[in-house]
This record gives sequence, C-alpha cells and structure tokens, in this order.
Amino acid sequence: MVTAISSRQELQAAVASNQILTVAQMQAAEQALIDGGETVSSLMETAGTGAADWVWRLAAHRPVTIVCGPGNNGGDGYVIARVLQERGLAVSVVAPFEPRTEAARAARAAWGGEPVQEGRGGVFVDCLFGSGLTRALDDDLAACLCQLARGHELAIAVDLPSGVDSDGGELLNDELPIYDLTIALGAWKFAHFMMPAMEIMGERRLVDIRVAHSDESAQLAAPPLLFEPDTDAHKYRRGLLGVIGGAMPGASLLAAQAAMHGGAGYVKLFTTYEIGAPAELVVEQDSLSSLLADERLAAILIGPGLGRDSEAQAKLAWTLGCDIPTVCDADALHMLEPSMVEGRSAPLIITPHAGELAALGNSFGTVGLDRIDEVRELAEAIEGVVVAKGPDTIIAAAGEPVTLMPRASSWLSTAGTGDVLAGLIASQLAVGSGRPSELAVNGCWLHREAARLAGPAFTAGTLIDHIPSAYESFL
Repeated sequence: MVTAISSRQELQAAVASNQILTVAQMQAAEQALIDGGETVSSLMETAGTGAADWVWRLAAHRPVTIVCGPGNNGGDGYVIARVLQERGLAVSVVAPFEPRTEAARAARAAWGGEPVQEGRGGVFVDCLFGSGLTRALDDDLAACLCQLARGHELAIAVDLPSGVDSDGGELLNDELPIYDLTIALGAWKFAHFMMPAMEIMGERRLVDIRVAHSDESAQLAAPPLLFEPDTDAHKYRRGLLGVIGGAMPGASLLAAQAAMHGGAGYVKLFTTYEIGAPAELVVEQDSLSSLLADERLAAILIGPGLGRDSEAQAKLAWTLGCDIPTVCDADALHMLEPSMVEGRSAPLIITPHAGELAALGNSFGTVGLDRIDEVRELAEAIEGVVVAKGPDTIIAAAGEPVTLMPRASSWLSTAGTGDVLAGLIASQLAVGSGRPSELAVNGCWLHREAARLAGPAFTAGTLIDHIPSAYESFL
C-alpha cells in the first residue's frame, strides 16, 4: 500500500511540474497551501532553498550578488543569500528598497547581513520583482539591473526576470538584462515559454513547492510515448493520408515526404502537376472527388502549395465538406471561412503562423485578444485544434486547457519547415491513436526533435531526413 501511494504521489508531482499558471492561479495555489498549514515564510523557505541549490551549482565557489526587492520575491533573495553563506559562498545583497512584507522582513533578519550599494563578481541573482509585476521598472531600477548583470559573469533570474509581464510574456522595459538561467518557483508561468520574454531567460528550471495540480491550468507539452506498429499491421490500418497539392507543388511534396516518416502507413499526394516525387510516394492524378471518396482515407492535409485562386477555394470547400479528419495549413488558412467548418463532426486541426493567425482573426472575430485568448477562442470557433506555430508554439483545442511547447531550435526559421510540421501532424492524425490535440502535440515534438538532431543550418529536406531518428527517440 505504501508503495502504491508513493507511486501516485510521484505521478501527481510529475504532472504538476508541467502546469503553467497565471498570476491569479499562482496566488490561489499559494493560498491553498497556506490554508493547508503552510505559512508565507515556510513557502519562502522552500522556494528560496530550492533556488539556492541552482545558484550554488552555477556559482562553483564564485562570489554571488543578489538584488532584493521589497516584496516576497525579495524575501526569496534573502533566503538564497543566507543558504549560500551557510555553504561558505561570499554573498553580497543589493537592496534598493526596505522589505515591505512580514515574511520578507523575517527573511532579511534571518540572513543577518548588511546590504551594499553595488556588486561585481561571479554570479548576479535578480530577486527584485516576481510574477506580479504589471508595469515598467523606473529608469534607475532598470539601469541598476543592467549594470549588475554586466558586472558579473553569469546572471540568474528568480521566478521571472524583473520587467517581464508574467501572463503575456511582454517585456515591460526597452532594455533588460539577458539571463543565463531563470528559476521558476512553484509552477511555470506563461512568460517562461512565450516571446519575447523567453528570449532573455536562458535555461529554465523549476523549483517545486508542492503546488497542487489543476485540471484547468495550461500545460507544458510533455514528450509523447509513440509506439511501433502492431504485429499484424498493414498500410491501411496504420492510416492512409491524402495530401492535396496545388499551384506550388514543392510545398505539398515536402509535406507528403515528412508525413511518410510521421507514422502513417500510406501517403497519397493528389496533384495535377508534374512533380519529381520519390518512387515510394503514390501520386494521384485522378479527380479530387475520387480521392476523397476512398473509404479507407483516414485523414487529409490541405494547404501547402495549394494557391489562393478560385480552383484552390473550391478544393478547400469540397474537402472540408466531406467531413474527413483534416489538417489545414498555409494557403488554406487564408481562405478558411466560418461557413466551411459549420456542421463538421470530424477532427479539424489548423496550423497558422503569426500572419495566418491574424488573417483568421479577421474571419472568425478573434481580433483584439491577447495571443493566448486569441488561440483559445479560435479553437472554440472552429470546434477543433489550433497549433499557433512560431518560436513560441501554442496549442489549443475546444474544451481543453491550452498547451505550450518547449522552445525549439531557432534554425527552424527556414523555408519549408512549416510544410514539414503540417505533414507530421497530418500523419499523426491519420494514425489516430489519441485525441486530436494530443496528435498535434506529437507532430510538434517530432518536428522539434528532428530539428535538434539536424544541428545547425539545415534545410527542410535535411529536417525530413532526421524524422526517423526523432521518432525512435519517443518509442
């Protein structure tokens, strides 16, 4: 019995470590811990000690300077200072403000030192302001942060870099330090995985303070567990995917080639153009209606290279009207209208980049919302899944919590990699072993891992070559 309970506790801790909380949700979670017997000071001790462990590792016996703010984030800094001093490190504290909370005052008293005006040396730790900040730092404070960061070899932010909006990921000041490490306290915040804030955070690590898991919270996407085909599998049982091409056949060819490695057992490319397809890719040049009438068809991908003329619009309307599980990408997103998705029951996944998301906002009435709400509302409007791709990829599904992908290689910013992603997601949709949102996440992980394996300066074709090894990583 003890082993079983321990196992469940470990599982809950693992799930909780993936949740992403708003400022309000984090405050409620901390209050729940206090209602359960914790105090602000005990939570501060847990968070500060956990953060001190990470600072200790990076400091490697070098001196540390900590800037402490007036609130509980500053209190965390005083705990860090005390713990590091007890371990024998040279620690200086810069305190532009006196502590204004009871817990922060107690933490400063327990540290027992005297603040200094400035510091230089090995590691700078930012405990000035935490996740509750919603306005820009004044010029003097921002200059102080930047000066401290320049005077040290490494910079670490505790919970969030000061000057960052936690819920939206915006930078509240024009100039902020670049950090080598950001230590999240209790739970991830949206800014940890959203641009432009995540660009200044460096590596990110999480300190657990036993925050309970909430089924309503957003989640950081966990790596998938994929599987080998069943012993008696055949190509149709593994999933037949149809890829509909158009005026720019290269894009649909890239998507189809990616899909061939993404799990589906059979990929068929529909095009009326002559293309240099590999021998193993079936190219269908019969009518589109005959392709869509195939009862073995598990999913459709439409959009890469489709074009935006009247013929392309007709293909899109016809495809969506057939009510087959569908992924829409690229050109299809510029032509997608609410009337095209009305009455559908089959899964629909759309994969817009920022420009396509803006165009969809005009069509579906989600203009003017912040990015998370825009993606969430668009998913509800299409009653499907939205993969808002980019350096910060957000996945939303109707009736489900939002999922954010960990940061991927910036080398993905090259032509054709979006077509590869669409092919991978569509291939997983054809396999059909999970909710559509889970299958979209699977495709994103395969894309991310293939990019990691490809190294620097790859092309879309090179990225495709690394998909089998990426797939193996998740078996």
